[in-house]
Amino acid sequence: MKTIRVILVAAALAAALPGAASAQRRGPDSLGADWRAQQDEARGGVQSGRLVPLSRVIEMIARRVPGRVLDAGLEGRNYRVRWATADGRRIDFIVDAETGQILSGG
Repeated sequence: MKTIRVILVAAALAAALPGAASAQRRGPDSLGADWRAQQDEARGGVQSGRLVPLSRVIEMIARRVPGRVLDAGLEGRNYRVRWATADGRRIDFIVDAETGQILSGG
């Protein structure tokens, strides 16, 4: 009897998973609908020398405020870097993507 119950539970889970996965694909994108285009734009800007690499921006922030990056991306002409400080606060840094200058945050 226990074996049958395990098989039924496993079958129910297997049937539910594909539906859940497709529902997640149709749901809202937490990164925003145009995140891939932003990523491509940033990559092209860095390769052409027009934009400062995001990795350099993150290193600069880390030297200034101990912590870790939560999220980062290009928004217009600026990078937005969401940062978790070592003491648990969250800071949103706005950084000029062309110069690397921190415009706000911290």
